[in-house]
Amino acid sequence: SSSRKGIRQKDFFQTALGDILMITSYIGKKRELYLEVLKKKLKSSRFEHTLRTEKKAIELAKRFGVDLSKAQTAALLHDILKNISEEEKHSLISKYNIGPIFEQKGGENLLHGELASYYIKDEFQIDDEDIINAVKNHTAGRANMSKLEKIIYLADLIEDGRDFPSVDKIRKAAEENLDEAVFMACSHTIQYLVDSKMPILGGTIEMYNDYTTKMKGMEI
Repeated sequence: SSSRKGIRQKDFFQTALGDILMITSYIGKKRELYLEVLKKKLKSSRFEHTLRTEKKAIELAKRFGVDLSKAQTAALLHDILKNISEEEKHSLISKYNIGPIFEQKGGENLLHGELASYYIKDEFQIDDEDIINAVKNHTAGRANMSKLEKIIYLADLIEDGRDFPSVDKIRKAAEENLDEAVFMACSHTIQYLVDSKMPILGGTIEMYNDYTTKMKGMEI
């Protein structure tokens, strides 16, 4: 999901195996299953990003009291369809009969999360709505996100491989205040898209407006 945020990837060669060995599974053998599927579907750089996102999501979930199994599941699967072919993409859209959704929402960068939310339900029988929403909304965000959704949105942005001017400030904020960090991440995204003359997805605007409204009279 890096294209929405103007993020450069640091070089992280030979880190995937180490990350796999270090991370505890809170979902039993399902982690092994997911990793096998991810290895087949993702480019190596995207696979490593996924592992770093998983690591960061677990860290944030521990800090802010979110179910670790849900955080791990959503983080592992958030980009599962990021690298699929156009043929497979259209095949899945047809299979799930969701063409009108994408015609209405638009935005190629939004597609992989939205499509993955149907795919993980079908392929892995995941029916937890919070996990599904976290995968679905990890790119654009939305108003009134759950804690899990915020954590996946944020972990995707600030995992250790990300390198952009304000990432350390957002990471610092995430050590204490989840909402402050998410608002900073959203603001960064919008500024980048404006500077790049790229369209801003509706969910991102809704999230920003939601936070500015809630910030009146309270400290975030």
